[in-house]
Amino acid sequence: MSRETKLILCPLNLRHAKLEYNAYSEAVEMAQRRGARLIVATVIPEIESNMNVLDPKGYWERELEKFLATHPAEGVEVTPMIRRGAVHRQIVKLADEQKVDLIVMDAANPKVRDYLLGTTASHVVTHAECSVYVVR
Repeated sequence: MSRETKLILCPLNLRHAKLEYNAYSEAVEMAQRRGARLIVATVIPEIESNMNVLDPKGYWERELEKFLATHPAEGVEVTPMIRRGAVHRQIVKLADEQKVDLIVMDAANPKVRDYLLGTTASHVVTHAECSVYVVR
């Protein structure tokens, strides 16, 4: 018996979203086909590397809103979420808390043009309780 996918989590690194957002596109298509809801989340590191950002949570909330406005998910209910902490741990924690059926995420930083699975994706695949779809 196949499991029904009702909720998909797509973690998005907004620092790289201008370069590549294949996982987001794939997550939207999956949500459309399956009639699922979509959580699009970004994780802020504990220490913001850009010292010019005085309100990191507010800044990244606005950036996520801008991204979603310019990349609409037609016919899909999208919930944006911001988390703070270690990216790999926060993705797994959010998936557990929200009882996500599927995580759709990029394999690695798009600037790195190798075929290795990134450390974040590797951790999520190893520790998530739900299925994980990794997009290269």
